[in-house]
Amino acid sequence: MDELLFLPVLFFSVIVHEVAHGYAALKLGDETALYAGRLTLNPGPHIDIFGTIILPLILLLTRSPFLIGWAKPVPVNPLNFVNPRRDFAKVGAAGPLSNIALAVLAAMFISIFKLLNLFSSLALIINLLQYAVFINILLAVFNLIPIPPLDGSRILSAVLPYDKAYKYERLMRMGPFLTLIVLWVFWPFIYKIVQIIAGALIYAALSL
Repeated sequence: MDELLFLPVLFFSVIVHEVAHGYAALKLGDETALYAGRLTLNPGPHIDIFGTIILPLILLLTRSPFLIGWAKPVPVNPLNFVNPRRDFAKVGAAGPLSNIALAVLAAMFISIFKLLNLFSSLALIINLLQYAVFINILLAVFNLIPIPPLDGSRILSAVLPYDKAYKYERLMRMGPFLTLIVLWVFWPFIYKIVQIIAGALIYAALSL
């Protein structure tokens, strides 16, 4: 099944996402991820059996309308930051930004292969690159949704008044449930946004 070849792209993308969190935390003074051995692209320390393997495989084999997955969250201790609220938001933003960077990089390779007239001989790689653009934009958009524990919640929490931020963060207990509801109910809207952004990137790459 050719679609199974796309799973490594998803695995790599979610791992880069988590490593980006760890490196951002390190730059801001927190070495927790470093000492936990999580600042590596070696997939071993990052694999979450359900989120990285089982769920994406089930969604792919059942031809689900969406494909999503995650790696083990990188440990972060905000108490090591100079400004915990602000710096924790920066750590949160690093993940989606890394996916946007991967999407742009994949689009650049598409453009390079087009300029070199390698589309016919590298058809599978081109398909993988197009998928990389889509999945990384999806991961960025999805993680920016402001529902705990998604990255968007860290960013929103940092700009809320302390009392409202405290109440907002209490939603963490319901986070997985709320995330599933948002994913199922708003998937057509999320997909449309991702389709527009990813399509624009691929179109730009093919137009160069």
